[in-house]
Amino acid sequence: MQRQPNILFITADQLRSDCVGYSGKYPVQTPNLDQLAARSTVFHHAYSHFPVCSPARQSLLHGKRPETFGALWNYNSFLPVGYLQPDQYTWTKQLADAGYRSAFLGKWGVNPEFGPTAFGYESYVSEGDYRAFRQSRYPDLTYTNGFFGENNPVALADSETHWYADRAIETIETLSQGDRPWHIALHFAEPHLPCRPSEPFAEMYDPAQVPEWDGFRDNFASKPYIQAQQLASWGVESFTWEDWAPIVARYYGIISQLDDAIGRVLAALARLGQADNTIIVFTADHGDMCGSHGMMDKHYILYDDVIRVPLIISFPGESSQAVGLEREQLVYNLLDLGPTLLDLAGLDYSADSFHGKSLAPLLLAANAPSDADWRDQIVATYNGQQFGLYTQRMIRTKEWKYVWNLTDIDELYDMQHDHAELCNVISLPEHQERIAELRTRLYEQLKKEEDPVISNEWTRRQLLNGAKRNQRA
Repeated sequence: MQRQPNILFITADQLRSDCVGYSGKYPVQTPNLDQLAARSTVFHHAYSHFPVCSPARQSLLHGKRPETFGALWNYNSFLPVGYLQPDQYTWTKQLADAGYRSAFLGKWGVNPEFGPTAFGYESYVSEGDYRAFRQSRYPDLTYTNGFFGENNPVALADSETHWYADRAIETIETLSQGDRPWHIALHFAEPHLPCRPSEPFAEMYDPAQVPEWDGFRDNFASKPYIQAQQLASWGVESFTWEDWAPIVARYYGIISQLDDAIGRVLAALARLGQADNTIIVFTADHGDMCGSHGMMDKHYILYDDVIRVPLIISFPGESSQAVGLEREQLVYNLLDLGPTLLDLAGLDYSADSFHGKSLAPLLLAANAPSDADWRDQIVATYNGQQFGLYTQRMIRTKEWKYVWNLTDIDELYDMQHDHAELCNVISLPEHQERIAELRTRLYEQLKKEEDPVISNEWTRRQLLNGAKRNQRA
């Protein structure tokens, strides 16, 4: 009898869905991810439900939206906040209870006091471990360009991406020795700003050949105040594309470097004879603006630049037939992952434990649910931090995106004709019926998933009664 499948779960940090080669959108070279996609199921409409690092990662393990357990923003912010605790449910502990051996490597962000071994993992290779290695090899290393990034003098073999790839390969070698299935979580910190690619990736992309983002030329007309304010807060309000192009070139470069590191891990998996019984998942916690709409990072906005992410799932075995499948259904890359992996591992779970649902039916070539039989909306949330608190809730269908900004004007984008989200049409009379419908649908999902933001009559009145000013005086 064949044992349960192994699980290799790989994440990037702040990787846009349009910055992988197989997307065909921008000239980023990711040959290893492209090869993985060709033999896997690719989800072209995968979304992060919360585009901020720590809450997203906590919610991933717990299975529910971060607002339900107090993880409103990164816990290293200037305001205290709740976070996931070891006594709370995680599907990783369920895998461990079912006999899976496990290891966690890379970016954590789930709890500042307890590491992965308190959440079901046997071992942990931390970012601090890498920093200690780098300090020992490069004691005089300094960086001078802040969040805008720069070329990295660290040799590729000693870079963070490739150091973690080597540790992951060692871990696969170790865990493959036994007769129990294993689960390895490999969480890269790249391409999160500041981007610092090593050679040869540092000079791989010529800034003069980097095209503008579709959303770059935003004049912020009829948009929330905080968006233009972000440019001033970062000091980039005068940046032209010539200023942004080198930053984006480094973003491309570190993505290609990450792809090279992932390729090393996938090659080792095959060399060790583990590929035929290993589920491989690749995704990102969220995306990055990196100059789109003239902005840095990912805060105070719910554009597709930050919520739409890559998602690849490779499930071994002839029964899946999940080779080269491309799915257009709306999925959550993080909320749906827990039930998906438990399903694929053959483990029972309560659907009530998750705000997402299993993607396993979509991994089948035959009898997969149609768009009509799947979910018809995605909800993403944001609660503020960094420059000040700012609460947002978003509902997105294939055709429309409505963003509820509780303390500013709302946003409505026609995603079929304005995919770059440049024109906020919230105040146009012809859309008012549609806005009312989207607000009601948003309210119903927030209520079902126990979001505290709708717990008082003043916020409910905005959604249910249309008590909202959506035009500048």
